[in-house]
Amino acid sequence: MKKSFIFINILMCLAVMIGDFCYMKYGTILIKGIASGLFVLTGIINLIYCIKNKLSLKFPIFLVCALFIAMLGDIFLNIEFIVGGIIFAIGHVIFIVAYCMLHKFKWLDLIFMASVLIPSILIVLFLPSLNFSDISLKVLCICYAAIISVMVGKSLSNLFRQKSFLNLNILIGSILFFVSDLMLLLSKFAKVPNTGTVCLLTYYPALFLLAFSIFFFADEKLETNHN
Repeated sequence: MKKSFIFINILMCLAVMIGDFCYMKYGTILIKGIASGLFVLTGIINLIYCIKNKLSLKFPIFLVCALFIAMLGDIFLNIEFIVGGIIFAIGHVIFIVAYCMLHKFKWLDLIFMASVLIPSILIVLFLPSLNFSDISLKVLCICYAAIISVMVGKSLSNLFRQKSFLNLNILIGSILFFVSDLMLLLSKFAKVPNTGTVCLLTYYPALFLLAFSIFFFADEKLETNHN
């Protein structure tokens, strides 16, 4: 069964990447929705793997919920940017909760969170090239930067506390998500060339990796149970 799910994940990875490149070429909201739906489907497939192996479902279910909300945020960004940003922020909060289910919150986490949060806020506040049309957009970006920084910081802390493929996979996915959002910020508010392309090239791999982390979670639990 494990080999079958690995093969399915490889197929889903290819499908997500194809969806990514199709959206980059054609740019329709339908293709964007399909591409985003594919990483949600990847999460659901790996949730099924957990169910079949009768494993704890708290982390997988929260992660799938976060993936689904990210898909909604992705779609709404094309309709109303502020609404999309708020939806994404909610999704990041759920990602953080999921990460805390792997390793409970400790004060050490705050050090890693601050190491990402402080420079992120400084970028939004003081980068000269950023040009916000109104204060509400700037406030949204500051709040959003704070939330995703906490998400990345928690993933850093988790890997520091336990070296595992699961935590490494989540960290890489979280960092790519962060880079994608930074590129979106520079593309939309600073008009930096090619940042929109980099945004898409990092966003879909990020979400696939986070969806794939459910498989690593299952594999890690199964290995622990066998030992």
